Parts: sequence; structure tokens; C-alpha cells
Amino acid sequence: MTTAATAVSPSAMDFFCVHHLLDEDEQAIQDAVARFVDDRVIPVVADAFEEGRFPKELVPEIAEMGLLGCNIDGYDCGGLSHVCYGLVNQELERGDAGIRSFVSVQGSLCMYPIFTYGTEEQKQRWLPAMARGEAIGCFGLTESNGGSDPGAMTTTATRDGDDWILNGSKMWITNGTIADVAVVWAATDEGIRGFLVEKDMAGYRTRDIEHKFSLRASITSELFFDDVRVPNANMFPEIHGLRGPLSCLTQARYGIAWGVLGAAQACFKEVLEYTKVRELFGRPLSHTQTIQLRLADMARRITTGQLLALQLGRMKDAGTVHHSQVSMAKWNNTRLAIDIARDARDMLGASGISVEFCPIRHMLNLESEITYEGTETVHELVVGRELTGHAAF
Repeated sequence: MTTAATAVSPSAMDFFCVHHLLDEDEQAIQDAVARFVDDRVIPVVADAFEEGRFPKELVPEIAEMGLLGCNIDGYDCGGLSHVCYGLVNQELERGDAGIRSFVSVQGSLCMYPIFTYGTEEQKQRWLPAMARGEAIGCFGLTESNGGSDPGAMTTTATRDGDDWILNGSKMWITNGTIADVAVVWAATDEGIRGFLVEKDMAGYRTRDIEHKFSLRASITSELFFDDVRVPNANMFPEIHGLRGPLSCLTQARYGIAWGVLGAAQACFKEVLEYTKVRELFGRPLSHTQTIQLRLADMARRITTGQLLALQLGRMKDAGTVHHSQVSMAKWNNTRLAIDIARDARDMLGASGISVEFCPIRHMLNLESEITYEGTETVHELVVGRELTGHAAF
């Protein structure tokens, strides 16, 4: 005779008990990063956002926790699963997308291509130092006239004996002015190639992009190359064409698909608590049908995104994920997150425009996230191409 299980009331922040679908290691990693975000990130990030300052004092702690390149095997990296990496991104962005972007760029856009396409010498030189936070990286693909068409890049690299001469510029580069090494993609006679450009190379300079109203707790830069001489030993030897940089973007998009859920959860939690105590017309806002409908819709969207991200992570760990599935997850989860942030900002009333509440900060960050690493439209078209077999872009 089987005893019937007793139903448990759902948690507001985890309505479908997704945390219980994780194994012990995954739960422990999520909990550890959550504590770090609560104790160290959230107390400082609102001020950092308002000041337009990246809180780089947190980098040594992030590195000590093993979060930089944490899903890379060897080279002093953590060797964690892709699900664990996703959970790291989710919790970090619950603090702020600027912190998550730093970790994502370091790991997915810089360490990943070195690990995947680099020589053993390149790996030994850079990966352990980057895992320890002693070397910072950036990723140079986007150009001012490129955007969603990276194949139109005008940055060039020309052979000169055993070296390459690099000319051009890159735009909207996270970590650019603090990076010790830049993974730069340039057009050559052999197709698009990847190079490791070091910060002290003659002719290489960087400049911060100022006056941002999004990702203010993150460094965004321009990179300039004026006859920069790069040794052939600093080129990725085997990879040609856009496959290399696009594979890096797929890694980053995967992390974003998880990260934006953290932003959505932060907004949802804050507005849920606010509506319980904010009274209007003689009763708390949470007692009204309109507010309950909006909160229920937020919970539905977050739950859907959580399950989508977890299944994506399981497929990635199994080696069965397709890049179009990453596109769907990035598109779906970024859209739900920005909708929740905007609605939470509205439900907070006048308080919603204050940095003392998190939705306006997350909302502004998400305006960038819905655009970078592939715009929402591009990801819709990637899925459309997979469904129909025809590219419409």
C-alpha cells in the first residue's frame, strides 16, 4: 500500500521547486554564490551603479570563490558543470548585471576561446592567471558599424614576416580599459582570425565609453589598433572564419539566459514585499485583483524561464545542445526579465524610479542585455531559420 504524498505550498521565489531538481553540489554552489551576493554585492552595487563605477574590489573575492572560468577543466579552473555555471550567473545577476557581465566576459568570451582554440603555451600563460583574477580579459568583436553583422568587420590583420599588423577598432567592449589581454577578431587574407592582443603592445589603446544609462556598474570601452604588431604566437592557430567568435557568443548567451532570471527574481521579490505593506484606498496593494494578476504572471514567467534554463543546462552538460536552443532561451528569458522589471518599476509607483529600489537598475541593465550578444530579433530569426530551413537575415 502506497502512502500518498502531502502537497507542499509553493514558494513564491521557486514556485515549481526547481531548487530540488538540483543535485547537492549544484545546490551548494548556488547557495554559496547567493550568500556572496547578499553579503558583498547588494550592499555596494546600487551606489556603484549611481556613480558609474565597476566595484573591482570584489574581483579577488570572486576569483577566490573559483567563479572565473568555473566551467573550464584544468589550468586552475573549477571544472564545474554547465548547470553550475548557469546558477552562478543567475545569482550574480540577482545582484547586478555588471557583476555577471564581468564574470561572463572573463570566462565565456576570453578564457573559453583560449581554452578551446589556443595553443598549450597560450593556455598555460593566461588561463591560470585569469582564473585567479590576476589577469583580466576582454573580447573584441563588435565594431561601430557592425552590430548584428560581425562578418562586416573592418579591423584587419596583415602578415609581416612572423608577425601580424593589426589595424582598426572595436566598440562596446566590456572590461576593455582594465584588460591585460584582448581576444580580438580581425579580417585577414585567410579569413577571420583570432589574436591575443596584450595591453602593453605599441599602438594599442583603450578608452572608456562614458554617459551610459545602462550597465553603469560595468566598464564598457572602445579598443583602437594602430599598426599593432602581434606575434604569430599570439594567434589562435586552427580556427578560421566566424565559427570561432560565434561559438564564444553562444557560450556567453547561455550565461545570459540564466543571469537575467536573477534580475527578474530580484525585481519580483522586491515588488512582492512592497505590495504587502503599501496601502492604497484603505487596503494593501496585494489584496487587489489587478496586483495579484500581475504578480501571478511574474511568477509564471520566472518559473517557465527557470525550467527552460535548467533543461538547456542539462542538454549542454550532455553535449546535445544546439545553438538555436541557446538563442531561444536567451530570447525568452531576457524578454520575460525586462517585462517583469518594467512592470515592477510601475507597481512601485514614484518609488520605482529611485535607485533605492532595484527594478529601475535591473530594467536599465536589461535594455542592454536584450540587445547585446544578439538582439531579440536576431534570436527570433535564428529560431525561425531552424524551423523553416531558410535564413531571413
